[in-house]
Amino acid sequence: MQSKRASLFESLFNTFSGFFLSLIVGYFLYPLFGMPQSFNSSFWITIIFTIISVARNYGSRRLFNFLHVKEKKCSLF
Repeated sequence: MQSKRASLFESLFNTFSGFFLSLIVGYFLYPLFGMPQSFNSSFWITIIFTIISVARNYGSRRLFNFLHVKEKKCSLF
C-alpha cells in the first residue's frame, strides 16, 4: 500500500515534470486560438492548471488505493 505522503510526492513529481513543457507549449499554443499571451499570463494559467492537476491526481490515487485495500480486506484468498 502506498502512503499518503508517497502519493502526494508522486503526484507532485508527475505534474511538475510536465510543468515546463505545458508552460512553453501554452505560450505558443494560446495565440493559435486567438488568445495572445504574455509569458506572465501563460505562467499563471499553467500554475492554476498545475494546482488543479495535483489535487485531481492525489485524490484519484487515494481513492484507488482505498478501493484496492478495501478489496483485499474483503477477499477470502
